[in-house]
Amino acid sequence: MKKISIPVLLTILIVTVSGSHCRESTKPVPPPPSVSPGTTTPVTPAPAETSFVPVPTAVAPKITQEISARKRENLKNPFFKSPLEFLKEPVPVADADAKTETDMKPYLEKIAGSEQTFKMIPIKGGTFLMGSPEKEKGRRDDESPQHEVTIKPFWIEEHETTWKEFEQFALKILRDSRKNKASLTDREKLADALASPTPPYDISSISHDNAGKIGYPASGMTAYAAQLYCRWLTMITGRYYRLPTEAEWEYACRAGSTTAYSFGDDESKLDDYAWFFENSDGASKKIKTKKPNAWGLYDMHGNLSEWVLEQFDVKTYANRKPDSFGAPVKPLKGDGFGQVARGGNCEDDEAANLRSARRLYSETTWKQQDPQFPQSIWWVTDAAYVGFRVVRPLEPPKTDEEAKQYEPVPTVWIDYAELNQRD
Repeated sequence: MKKISIPVLLTILIVTVSGSHCRESTKPVPPPPSVSPGTTTPVTPAPAETSFVPVPTAVAPKITQEISARKRENLKNPFFKSPLEFLKEPVPVADADAKTETDMKPYLEKIAGSEQTFKMIPIKGGTFLMGSPEKEKGRRDDESPQHEVTIKPFWIEEHETTWKEFEQFALKILRDSRKNKASLTDREKLADALASPTPPYDISSISHDNAGKIGYPASGMTAYAAQLYCRWLTMITGRYYRLPTEAEWEYACRAGSTTAYSFGDDESKLDDYAWFFENSDGASKKIKTKKPNAWGLYDMHGNLSEWVLEQFDVKTYANRKPDSFGAPVKPLKGDGFGQVARGGNCEDDEAANLRSARRLYSETTWKQQDPQFPQSIWWVTDAAYVGFRVVRPLEPPKTDEEAKQYEPVPTVWIDYAELNQRD
């Protein structure tokens, strides 16, 4: 048998394969669909009566080439794993397990590998009136209409998340402390690999000079960074932590009250319960140094405004579905502005801003002095008065689709990391 050379064989294969993909057209090729007015895509004229019409080159290789090695590596991050995977075999903690509302107890969560602990307070489910009545002093239009919201049971952090808690993740304290550890558990490996914030340019300016001090609330992070901390906390504990929804936050703040503040309508009593401009010198103070509300929660009024899982909309309350159990009407979509924070803060000089119903939202001025381009997705240079606390629902999401409304968006970090090589 006569041997066929490799070049000839390749030629035969190419012609054979291309024969099924290329043809001599004997009919005019239909023009592409019309383009709507205002778009920039040009309308390509139909080819001539007889033309050679190749099939377009496969797109996949082009996309692969456009993805940088850095992005390819980032896509392997445990950030992209389902949060529900981390709930298997949680790290044992006394009184943290409960099957029903009646089983729920306060418990002390410990950040494994560190000495940091924080207390979680059980909140029974119930129905409350959200928003403010028309006659409430200092009320705003976005606090209406008042409407009933039914809330499912959850635990909430007794106080605002502290710097000592947050820095284990955000400043990579815990990860760095494990560098010389002989072996890591699978849970520790995943937690240490999770995307974490780049260090802020000036941590003193976003912390009222309190960063690193014991007992002071963490501040100056974006809602996105707070969400990432909750994801990290879920990974290292095996319990589902997240930011509170706006309805959950107000329900916990009111603690059964229907007045402007959890302690009544008399704003002269604010000094007993809240840190605000008149008594704080415009700086955040140590947690648990004012009176708690009726459910044992500290600093729900003042000290720091607290991130919740909601994008601001003046019509949020009108658009809330009655059977949603307080789920976000407009869930957070990543870093940006118009994100809601609640509770008033140490820089507020108006008592009305510390009311239970008051809604604050982030604006471009919160990052006015950020020198980066693009601006950081982790820190707000001009909002040292914002922080957060975590919640843990008795019933965690059952599906990934359900979890999406509470979880940070992974692509926000991926896109930022591509543009900012410091990340």
